[in-house]
Amino acid sequence: MTRHTHPQPKPRWLRAPLGGGERYRKVRATLGSLRLNTVCEGANCPNAGECWSAGTATFLLMGEVCTRGCRFCDVPTAARPPPLDPGEPERVAGAVAELGLDHAVLTSVDRDDLPDGGAAHFAETIRRVRALGGPKVEALTPDFGGCVEPLRTIGRAAPDVFGQNLETVRRLTPRVRDPRAGYDLTLAVLTRMKEEFPAILTKSSLLLGLGETPDELREAMRDLRGAGVDVLTLGQYLQPSPRQLPVTEWIPPDRFAALGAEGTAMGFRYVASGPLVRSSYRAAELFAREAAERRSR
Repeated sequence: MTRHTHPQPKPRWLRAPLGGGERYRKVRATLGSLRLNTVCEGANCPNAGECWSAGTATFLLMGEVCTRGCRFCDVPTAARPPPLDPGEPERVAGAVAELGLDHAVLTSVDRDDLPDGGAAHFAETIRRVRALGGPKVEALTPDFGGCVEPLRTIGRAAPDVFGQNLETVRRLTPRVRDPRAGYDLTLAVLTRMKEEFPAILTKSSLLLGLGETPDELREAMRDLRGAGVDVLTLGQYLQPSPRQLPVTEWIPPDRFAALGAEGTAMGFRYVASGPLVRSSYRAAELFAREAAERRSR
């Protein structure tokens, strides 16, 4: 693996297939017509084509402006973003129904300006999608500053999966994440959700190539497993713009494969590990695999 601190061309393994097909086109058109934000488009996710074609989409709730300023993310920031849109939960559920999605991932910007961090709005969206009766619901939420009641609000809405991303190793957290986020805070949030709502699968993600060492990465994986995390995703950090942190290292696919095997050996229920993997990548795959295993018994 080659370290570098200056811009380098992306390696060949970071090329993603373009989206296509009837389902992909329908998802793209519907999201535009309903004025909904998605991480797929907003973050220029390399897997949008694959996920949309497979019946998965990631909705970005509570606006397009975040109250935090993590150095790996290019979402606009402000101390006082625009007010929440009360019609958003209904529109998201309508889009999930119209598109016939199998798995809806709900995430959001941080809203530290709101008394509950936006937990009630997030939970209402979860409930409306769950009321459709078909799609699985994954909630990748803010940490709410570790406050118990907002987390309980999310847990009582009963998503199938609760996600809170660790993002990087302990040493790099102050450099990579907003000061209001934290390595131990994320672990505490994941631990509490698993303890209070054990039926909900918990999930976290790590971005590689920010300067972490192999031992630090293994420590982070062990810490997540110790917090009871069920699902782990590992992906390559890609610098969104010159304003964000540079890529320190390109991690080749064989290294990701080895890390995935290590994660499985640690006891994670499911691990997705690869250069283009993101926190919501192949979000429905665990459920599809376990359903197939049940049918084969």
